[in-house]
Amino acid sequence: MIRSELIQKIADENPHLYQRDVERIVNTIFEEVTDAMARGDRVELRGFGAFSVKKRDARVGRNPRTGETVHVEEKHVPFFKTGKLLRDRLNGKS
Repeated sequence: MIRSELIQKIADENPHLYQRDVERIVNTIFEEVTDAMARGDRVELRGFGAFSVKKRDARVGRNPRTGETVHVEEKHVPFFKTGKLLRDRLNGKS
């Protein structure tokens, strides 16, 4: 599902809301999650999962095409851990 499909589904299920308002709500939620992660905070959505940021240390890598060693700088990557309810539903338990 992509963002526009999510917005359309919420708008269809809530006919009392204008689509532009639903779009603003969805965009605000995503912006807040992104801003929190950019600050290094953890975002937990109970029953769904938790978003966090993990730090990857600098290392020496290898260019697969040439075999040349390359310095890879430290970086931060997003990480998602599923919640128990989501995991159970994906595995057919409930």
